[in-house]
Amino acid sequence: MDSIDRKILAELQREGRISVTELGERVGLSLSPCHRRVRALEEARVINGYRATVDPSKVGLNFSAIVFVTLQQVSGAQVIDFEAALPRIPEIVQAERLFGDPDYMLQIVTRDLATFQKLYDEHLLALPSVQRLTSTLVMKTVIARRPLPL
Repeated sequence: MDSIDRKILAELQREGRISVTELGERVGLSLSPCHRRVRALEEARVINGYRATVDPSKVGLNFSAIVFVTLQQVSGAQVIDFEAALPRIPEIVQAERLFGDPDYMLQIVTRDLATFQKLYDEHLLALPSVQRLTSTLVMKTVIARRPLPL
């Protein structure tokens, strides 16, 4: 990966729907070489996809919480089972495995507190190998989905 690839990635992070022609102009390449580089970045899975960024409040998702998870034991099978269960809960929009205690951090979005409580009681507590859940409510999002610093 060279400086032009990094410029391409930076531009695509800022504006994913940019045309390859405009992208090439911004990074100093003609159409064909720019297209080849974008394709190579996609094939190498440096670019994992393209998506729209949706404002949660505009679609009725007005509640956000961070849930810290401590597992009973951090053994191979328990980690595999726990992580396999997470994608089945669509309200989990981000999940991170952490060093130390707690073991995981989950970012959750729901319509409201009552919906979060139901999700917590019926799904989060039922996740495999959970020893303890600790929640904190998000007051305000200050930085969301910032592009990577390339």
